[in-house]
Amino acid sequence: MTRKKKIYKKKGKVIKDLTRNIFKILNKDSNKQYNYKQIASALGVTGTDGKTQILQKLVELTATKKIKEVERGKYKINEDRKYHIGTLDVTSNGNAYFISDDFENDIFVPSVNLGKGLHNDVVRAYLYKKRKSNKLEADVVEIIEREKQDFVGVLQLNKNFGFVLPDSNKMYADIFIAQSKLNGAEHGDKVLAKITDWPDNSKNPFGKITQVLGKPGEHDTEIHSILLEYGLPYDFPKEIEEEAGKLSFDITKEEIAKRRDMRNDLTFTIDPKDAKDFDDALSFTKLENGNYEIGIHIADVSHYVQPKTKLDDEAYDRATSVYLVDRVVPMLPEMLSNGVCSLRPNEEKLTFSAVFEVNEKAHIVNEWFGRTVTYSDKRFAYEEAQVIIETKENTIPAEISLTGEIYMVDEAIVEATLKLDELAKKLRKKRMKEGAISFDRVEVKFDLDQNANPVGVFFKESKDANKLIEEFMLLANRKVAEFIGFSKGKATNKTFIYRVHDEPNIEKLASLQNIISKFGYKINTETKEKTSQSLNQLLSDVHGKGEANMVETLAIRSMSKAEYTTQNIGHYGLAFDYYSHFTSPIRRYPDVMTHRLLQHYLDGENSPKADIYEEKCKHSSKMEELASKAERDSIKYMQVKYMQDHKNQEFEGVVSGVTEWGIYVEIKSNKCEGMVRIRDIKDDYYIFDEKQYAVVGQSTKNMIQLGDEVVVKVKHTDLERKHLDFELITS
Repeated sequence: MTRKKKIYKKKGKVIKDLTRNIFKILNKDSNKQYNYKQIASALGVTGTDGKTQILQKLVELTATKKIKEVERGKYKINEDRKYHIGTLDVTSNGNAYFISDDFENDIFVPSVNLGKGLHNDVVRAYLYKKRKSNKLEADVVEIIEREKQDFVGVLQLNKNFGFVLPDSNKMYADIFIAQSKLNGAEHGDKVLAKITDWPDNSKNPFGKITQVLGKPGEHDTEIHSILLEYGLPYDFPKEIEEEAGKLSFDITKEEIAKRRDMRNDLTFTIDPKDAKDFDDALSFTKLENGNYEIGIHIADVSHYVQPKTKLDDEAYDRATSVYLVDRVVPMLPEMLSNGVCSLRPNEEKLTFSAVFEVNEKAHIVNEWFGRTVTYSDKRFAYEEAQVIIETKENTIPAEISLTGEIYMVDEAIVEATLKLDELAKKLRKKRMKEGAISFDRVEVKFDLDQNANPVGVFFKESKDANKLIEEFMLLANRKVAEFIGFSKGKATNKTFIYRVHDEPNIEKLASLQNIISKFGYKINTETKEKTSQSLNQLLSDVHGKGEANMVETLAIRSMSKAEYTTQNIGHYGLAFDYYSHFTSPIRRYPDVMTHRLLQHYLDGENSPKADIYEEKCKHSSKMEELASKAERDSIKYMQVKYMQDHKNQEFEGVVSGVTEWGIYVEIKSNKCEGMVRIRDIKDDYYIFDEKQYAVVGQSTKNMIQLGDEVVVKVKHTDLERKHLDFELITS
C-alpha cells in the first residue's frame, strides 16, 4: 500500500500533498487561527480553483475532527485528537515510522509499540509526546489493512512444527508453521508462507506453506524467491495462454483500409542486441519542401488486448514486464510480446503512430496521430547503429554485427540514421536548455554462462544511438500528452494518463549538498532553473570519478519519484509541462491505457470519468515500484554470486555509506557493494559521527569518511539475503 498523495492547484498548476501542506502551516503556531485566504497566501495559491479546493479541504478536515473551526471560517489544529490513520515503514532494526497525511514529518514507532503491524500496513495509531524530549511517538492500536500476507523464507523444522525465517529484513517476526501446514516442505527448503492468523498471546504469526521453491542458493529458487517476495508472477496461467492463442493475428484488407498505410515508408528498429520484443520503429522520409517526415511507430497492443478480457485483466494485474538479470518476466504472453505485436523486420504490423514533419532546426511543423500499418525494413542493435553514426559509412564489421558476419547497410538507411541522429541532438540540446536533468548512469551488466552463473561484469553506457531512440520516444510521449491535455492555449481537463515528476524535496537537496561538499561539489537551489543547471553540472563534473556512482545515486534519491496519474503537474526531470507514456505498450500497461484514450478522443468521444483511471494509475505506479525492487534485488543477487568466486582477491573501493553499525563500500571495478562492520575494524574502537558522515577511531582519531578510497577483501557472502561482508585491508 503506497501512501495516497493529495493534489491541489497553485497558480493554475496541480501540486501534491494539500493536506500535509495545510498541517505544515497550522503546526507552525498551534495557537494561531487561520482562514482559507491566509492559508492560500502562505501556499502561494492565487487562482479561484485553488482557493476553492483549499476551502473544501478545510471543511473535510473539520468534519473528520483533524482540525477545529474555532470561529466562523477560522481554523486551527485539533490538539485533542490523539488517534490517526497512516502506514508503517518498518526499518531493518525492528522499529518503524508512522506515515500520515495528518503530519508533515513521519513519527517514530518503537518496536514494542508495533502492535503486530508489518511493513506498509495501514494502521490506526495513538500519538503521544515523550516526556524528556517532547518528541512525538506512535503506538499502533489497530491493523486496518495488511499490505501483504505472503512471505518468502527458509523453513527451520523441529519435531512437531517449524518456523519460516523470512528473507526480508523488514519482516521482524518468524512465521510459525504447524505440522499439518507444511505442504510437503522439508527442513532447509526455501518456501512461500502465508500468514493465516496472529493470536493475541503469540509473538509469532501462524501460517501455512503454499509453495516449495527449492533449496536456498539454487539459481531458479533464488530468482523465483525475488519475484514472489514482491508478489510478482513468473509464469502465465493456462487460461491466459489459451485466450492469447485464440486471437486472430491475420492482417485483413478491411483492417488495413481503416488505417494509414505506411508500409512503403523506410522503416527500421534500433534495440538492444538481446531484445526479443520490439515496441517501436522509426520511419524516415525526405519531403519536397526540404523538411523530414519522421514516424514513431508503436506496436498496436490495444488492437489485440481488448478491455474486459482475461488477457487484459492479467496485463493490468502485472502492469509491467519485469527485467531481471537473467530473464524477462513479460506483461503479455510470449506469442504477443515476442510475436504478433513485436515489430520484427520484414513483417507487416499493426501500429499506433505519431508522425511529425520536422525542419532542419528540429522544430515540429506538423503532427499526426493515429492507427497505421507498417513494414520494418531492417532491425539494428544499438551497437550497429552506433557504428554508422561514428563512421558515417555503411559497413557493419563482423565483431559488431548481429549475425557475426560483415555486411553492408543500404545507403538510404545510413542517410536516415545520420539525419535522425543530427535532429535528436538538436532536440536534446533544446531540452537541456529548458531545464531537463541528464541522468546518464552507467548500467551494471553480467556475462552469464549457460547455467546463468556470472562469469564477468561489464558496464553499459548510453551512446548516441541510444540517445537517438530516447529523444524520439520522448518527443512522441510529450506530443501525445500535449495533443490531449493542451488546446488553444489552455488545459483541456480531458481524462488522460500522465507520467508526472514533482520538483525535488528541498530538505533532500540540502542533505545532498552536505554530502557532496565533502568532495568539493555544490548545487545552487535558489530557483528551479538554477537547481536543474547545477544538478547537471554536478553530474557532468562527477562523471568518470571514483565517487560517480555514489553521487549519482544520492542525486537520484533527492528527486521525487515519477508516477502515473490523471492529474497533470508536468515532468520536472524532463522539463516538460505535458508528458505521457505511449511508446512501450508491450511492457507497460499505462501505455495501453494511453493508446485507448487517444483513440477514444480521435473518434470524437467525450472525456470519461477520471476516478477509474486514477485507480489504475496508482496500481501501475505501485507495480512499477515493486518490479524495480525485484530488478535491483536480482542485480544484488548476481553481484553476491559473482563475488563468491573472488574471496581471496583484494579490491579498491569507495566508502558509499556510513552507519552506526558499519561502513558500506562500493568496489570500483564492478560496482558491487558490501559492508565492513565496525566491530570488524580491529586497529581501534570506532564511533559513528553522523555530522561528518564518518566513523572515528577513539584512540588514533583515524577517520573513515564517506567517499574515502579503501581496499577491501570479501569476508562473507550471503546469497539468500543478498548481502556481502567485507574485510577492511587499508583505509
